[in-house]
Amino acid sequence: MSAPAREECARCILRRADDPDIRFDAQGVCNHCGTYDAYLERTRAVQRSGDGFEGMAARIRQAGKRRAYDCVVGLSGGVDSSYVAYVAKQHGLRPLAVHFDNGWNSELAVGNIELLVKQLGFDLHTHVVSWPEFRSLQLAYFKASVVDIEAITDHGIVACLYRVARAHGVRTILTGVNVATEGFLPPRWVHFKNDLMNLKAIHRAYGTVPLRTFPTLGVLRQLYYTHVHRIRLVNVLDYVPYVKEQAKKTLTSELGWRDYGGKHYESVFTRFYQAYILPRKFGIDKRRSHLSTLICAGQLTREEALRQIAPDAYPATELAQEKEFVVKKLGLTEEQFDELMRQPPRDHLEFASYLRLHRRLAPLVRAGRRLLARGAP
Repeated sequence: MSAPAREECARCILRRADDPDIRFDAQGVCNHCGTYDAYLERTRAVQRSGDGFEGMAARIRQAGKRRAYDCVVGLSGGVDSSYVAYVAKQHGLRPLAVHFDNGWNSELAVGNIELLVKQLGFDLHTHVVSWPEFRSLQLAYFKASVVDIEAITDHGIVACLYRVARAHGVRTILTGVNVATEGFLPPRWVHFKNDLMNLKAIHRAYGTVPLRTFPTLGVLRQLYYTHVHRIRLVNVLDYVPYVKEQAKKTLTSELGWRDYGGKHYESVFTRFYQAYILPRKFGIDKRRSHLSTLICAGQLTREEALRQIAPDAYPATELAQEKEFVVKKLGLTEEQFDELMRQPPRDHLEFASYLRLHRRLAPLVRAGRRLLARGAP
């Protein structure tokens, strides 16, 4: 009789219930851990080679010395972007801080942003999206019943950063994306963030308000930004040792930054999306991936991760209050919201998508980036 199929990873806390396509090696370690290790090794090789972020910062300063700003940094008020801003200051950079306001900021996030730009002496550019537009776009994704509702915000942030960088003649965008704490998510949990075709198709099917203030970024425009204007994204936290809890302590003690709880909980909607919508409609608990990444990074033990995952993501009374707020802000009745939650999930690829083309072009894009890097920054 053959042994029963393994149901969970021996190293991280991802399970077959989280990802039906998960695979395990002879030691019981999942393919996501293996992918993470490969990414992390490449990141550490970058940190070991050359002059690391110090050398990159020097090149950024040199390239921007005749401009008001030598780089742009996205700022959400969360720990990752806040620490990037702190590192930029420590390395003598003069970034323009850019915040994408979609109407869902928590009070803590707003307070952190105001505090950071004041303490670090940075100018702040805030792009405010018309609320009727953003609500229309979010409701379209709800009605489409696709999983990655947060792709809207992620898309808008990147598009906004490129636009601001181009407007100021800046060639470097500093981001808080990093391998150490954002190593992997099962593919079925997310969708390609720059998929403007998918965004427009979903909005065309279900949206009600034209998109005029929401920034978008298509494939050709991104190629224009990166290859004509030579603007590039730099994931700062991949160039410096990054331990999330230590970063929080540094930001708190030196700048007065305040913690907001879970990962990306600086947004009211993101908090509700991860604590309520994903688990109840899609059977996804994102904490499993976030905690698994910290296990692989050596910043958390598996036992501690299991202890953290045991309680509900959010106290029931607070979650009920949050639901009432979100439903009202979206302009829905509770019955309408619950009906949307009952609709069966649909794949993003049921709508028009760049994803297949992106996969075919990815090798060419990577080759172009390598060529571009030779003349960096």
